Amino acid sequence: MDKTHIASLLKSCDLFPIPQGVKLSYGTAGFRGDAKLLESTVYRVGILSALRSVKLGSATIGLMITASHNQVSDNGIKVADPSGGMLSQEWEPFADQIANASSPGELVSLIRQFMEKEEITIGDKKSAEVWLGRDTRPSGESLLRAAEIGVSSVLGSVAIDMGILTTPQLHWMVRAKNKGLSATENDYFENLSTSFRCLIDLIPVSGLEISKLIVDGANGVGGLKIGELRGSLSNLDLEIRNTGRDGGVLNEGVGADFVQKEKVVPLGFGSNDVGMRCASLDGDADRLVYFYIPSNSSSEKVELLDGDKILSLFALFIKEQLNALDDDDKEGKHSRLGVVQTAYANGASTDYLKQLGLDVAFAKTGVKHLHEKAAEYDIGIYFEANGHGTILFSDSFLAFLAAKQKDLTQGSEEHKAVSRLVAVSNLINQAVGDALSGLLLVEVILQHMGWSVQKWNELYKDLPSRQIKVEVPDRTAVVTTSSETEALRPLRIQDAINAEIKKYSRGRAFIRPSGTEDVVRVYAEASTQEAADSLAKSVAQLVEGFC
Repeated sequence: MDKTHIASLLKSCDLFPIPQGVKLSYGTAGFRGDAKLLESTVYRVGILSALRSVKLGSATIGLMITASHNQVSDNGIKVADPSGGMLSQEWEPFADQIANASSPGELVSLIRQFMEKEEITIGDKKSAEVWLGRDTRPSGESLLRAAEIGVSSVLGSVAIDMGILTTPQLHWMVRAKNKGLSATENDYFENLSTSFRCLIDLIPVSGLEISKLIVDGANGVGGLKIGELRGSLSNLDLEIRNTGRDGGVLNEGVGADFVQKEKVVPLGFGSNDVGMRCASLDGDADRLVYFYIPSNSSSEKVELLDGDKILSLFALFIKEQLNALDDDDKEGKHSRLGVVQTAYANGASTDYLKQLGLDVAFAKTGVKHLHEKAAEYDIGIYFEANGHGTILFSDSFLAFLAAKQKDLTQGSEEHKAVSRLVAVSNLINQAVGDALSGLLLVEVILQHMGWSVQKWNELYKDLPSRQIKVEVPDRTAVVTTSSETEALRPLRIQDAINAEIKKYSRGRAFIRPSGTEDVVRVYAEASTQEAADSLAKSVAQLVEGFC
């Protein structure tokens, strides 16, 4: 790093002093917090993103300014790697260090050391390109400017404002750009609508009545973008509510996170919607859940179809298409299908997936861990119960499908199955969970099956569950297996938990430490709600005793 570069960094750093007493860490969702305290953090992540681009041969990097399902006064920033996935975990410690550097001198010193370690050299010519997106939060515009200044303080780096986007849109565009494909927002929309129409045309039964889908846009960017997409979806009757244009507040009493946690109707929905198929997006449209208001409900309670139900629907459909392939392919030579869940997945969903004969794997909580595990399969499907997930197709499997599609007789059942798989690979956002592409795939599959939302909900019945937080002096005293399904420390606590589990029909429980506070989370499920509550309470008491 030469004197010119150091001077550039010191000059821009003075514009964004770090707030006193604020310590942030880069998690699955990047940095997140009160928007008023984030300018210095966003500026520094701008520097990091430029260095990441330089390190990877000027590959395009994405920076998304959003706090997803958090309240509107919050904001955040996260990095999209050239693959469209999340920032490499190897760079997360560096992100933490520079975000919390207490002075410009310390910041420059950390950057210099990191550049030497990573062998990053800044040249005179354009050396980095960073695409910036933001959601609809009022604080987004000023934070985006801070990110731009951070990027441009690394000599030869260019920041490009891509405008207001959903998080998945920016991830998709970064992935497409680095693959050498057209990567505008219009390309994203065209990709969704074209692959959706292809799948609709391949539906085996014609003349099905298509009922209306009512979408809760969480008063965020997703409601705006699905409104833009609606015009090209002639086979889908959409009504969009909570777009944010009618004075509604982002994520306040609305959105996927609210519906999934509270299991009640969002604002703008009521008795007139009984029995209707409804879907909720979250604030930045990377989560999706479905719900309906049952006819016998006398309250605001809803029947929830969460990420587990979406995963099960996707897995059933994909398996059906694979079963239509010839015998050699059924053996899994080219098409190893796996599903990935976390320990928080409802046990009934896991049982259902195993009954389908699927390979069910568990990963540590956090999308980056599920994504990594799903990539081990030819087709990997992952979802968290909160509605964040997607489907990954390996390059070798897509090449196999392309070759097979050419060889098969057009119109044959096997050709249709291959064509459906190809269309799904185009429709689904393979970079990250995407509520818009996920919603379109759900709608196609329901039409393909001829199912109502109620019929879909009958795939299995969720086991009652309960979650409890237990405050502890030191959360690091609890160590779990990589899948978080069993505790390794404190010693003998897992034996005690197992003894409690045996007392309950269909009992299951686990503990895991929080990633941010001295809290241990307890999850329990059993055949009745009373039993699940009792099991959770007894496990919580064990945590208090051992910790």
